[in-house]
Amino acid sequence: MPKNPDAEKNNPCLKEQELSYKCLDRNNYESEKCEVYFKNYKNCKEFWNKVKTERRRKGIYPHLPDVSDREEIKAAYMKTKNQ
Repeated sequence: MPKNPDAEKNNPCLKEQELSYKCLDRNNYESEKCEVYFKNYKNCKEFWNKVKTERRRKGIYPHLPDVSDREEIKAAYMKTKNQ
């Protein structure tokens, strides 16, 4: 559980970030062993930054969707991506 109760609300990639940290811990901070985790975290950040930018452009507030809405947004994106 995150130390900051708002961490998940403010960071949609918290899970990916924590997995990256855990990988580093397990692998004695040899970053090359954790590149898959870093790439996943980077992809997550890029996705949610695009979502925030689009919502800001459309005047939707808050710019970062609520935690409860994020799975639906990701599912809709995956559906359009696979077409």
